[in-house]
Amino acid sequence: MNRTDGLVRRVKARDTESNGGSSSSAANNVDQEDNKVDKEDEMEDCDSKETRLTLMEEVLLLGLKDKEGYTSFWNDCISSGLRGCILIELGLRGRIELERAGMRRKGLCTRKIILKSDTPTGDLKNVRERLAKNLVEKGVLTTEKQNFLLFDMTTHPLTDNVIKCRLVKKIQDAVLTKWVNDPQRIGKRMLALILLAHASDVLENAFAPLNDDDYELAMRRVRELLDLDFEAESAKSNANEVIWAVFAAFTK
Repeated sequence: MNRTDGLVRRVKARDTESNGGSSSSAANNVDQEDNKVDKEDEMEDCDSKETRLTLMEEVLLLGLKDKEGYTSFWNDCISSGLRGCILIELGLRGRIELERAGMRRKGLCTRKIILKSDTPTGDLKNVRERLAKNLVEKGVLTTEKQNFLLFDMTTHPLTDNVIKCRLVKKIQDAVLTKWVNDPQRIGKRMLALILLAHASDVLENAFAPLNDDDYELAMRRVRELLDLDFEAESAKSNANEVIWAVFAAFTK
């Protein structure tokens, strides 16, 4: 499975015919960029032979109740968090970038997003349900109908506990046994997962199984990441400005 499963590519035949070779060339460039990112992700995850999830799917999976198959009714952060995940996923794949800071050194949150590739990647409507459907197709969740007194609701209980346990362990290790003090040495996708899971109010679900000492250490290190100077980090070599801009938007 490729991470592109969460970003559904739709190619319009009419556009391809009208643009001729240029469309084909652009599509090839997009495919090459996606393949490059997939290889980097394999090195970062070390589980390329297993079912691999997009950043959006990972955050949603953390938020879903295992047996009930839905997110907490009190969580009003996950929808915006998932949209932040989409921006970062597009940034990692080279589809979007920030405009130059210019002579006036515009801040991260005031710079416009520039589209580098106009190849469609899917719709933003019903994001949560679309992601859940992807997880069902990957065999991670199943689909059920539950009655809540006055209405029926589609739910997605967990079927593959191994994948979620692996996800939780990966996050725990990143802030405990595999912790590095330099955020630039943390994998971009893992860094995004930690901070956007926090922004989506689902990071607690990954830390809940920890003992008190490990929990306190993990939370302290997350706070260290949240207290970073995102402007300074985005200016460092090999930094992805889109990622740091999304972080800044959620913590300002």
